[in-house]
Amino acid sequence: MSDGPEPRAPELPGMVEGGWLRRKFMQYPWHFATVLGLVIVTAMRPCTRHVPDPPPVMSQLPAFALVDQDGQPFTSESLRGKVWVAGLIFTTCPSTCPKISRAMLSLQERYAQHGIDGIDLVSFSVDPENDTPAVLKTYVGHLGADETRWRFVTGPLAAMEKLVVGGFASAMDKTTGPSGMIDIAHTTKLVLIDGDGNVRGYYSSDDEMGLDEVFHRSQHVLREMRRQSGGGCNRSP
Repeated sequence: MSDGPEPRAPELPGMVEGGWLRRKFMQYPWHFATVLGLVIVTAMRPCTRHVPDPPPVMSQLPAFALVDQDGQPFTSESLRGKVWVAGLIFTTCPSTCPKISRAMLSLQERYAQHGIDGIDLVSFSVDPENDTPAVLKTYVGHLGADETRWRFVTGPLAAMEKLVVGGFASAMDKTTGPSGMIDIAHTTKLVLIDGDGNVRGYYSSDDEMGLDEVFHRSQHVLREMRRQSGGGCNRSP
């Protein structure tokens, strides 16, 4: 019997001592590095991507106390802490109001399709003497609005004028044409408002570019609000 060390089995080319994972890592280091890099980049993307700054504050809406299409109180406090888009309409409008409501309906569908919560829609009547809650409720049904996120608001004439003229900086002038048709001059812009009641922008309601802008800008304001409340780094809504 030999007193020397037992002979070792010859190593085959490419064999590496250690566990299976270590052997694979030694054989394919670049593959592992690539996978690890992709994981890190994916995890950090929400915090490293560039998110445009939200639009600046333009003005602040006055406090208001009105009612919605269900006859329920609807006040400025009802919207405290929410980002919302406003449109000015009246139900018998023969010209621009149907376009404004279709634009709001398109926004409602876009937010739903992209799973975006936290942005409300509000339509204010500029003809409150005729647009009672019951009339607005019928209008809502014909329009197909989602009442969980889109309210239709009316109230005393003086209160509506204070909000529309003094807050939204819009005209509210009623005229009667030769045929007896009533028209009311008012802005056709969609108005973006933040959770503190600040106006953050006016956007066209009658072209796709304006809708795209208010759609994206409203999300920028929502991100800002969530970031200020401790919602983290540049997360999607």
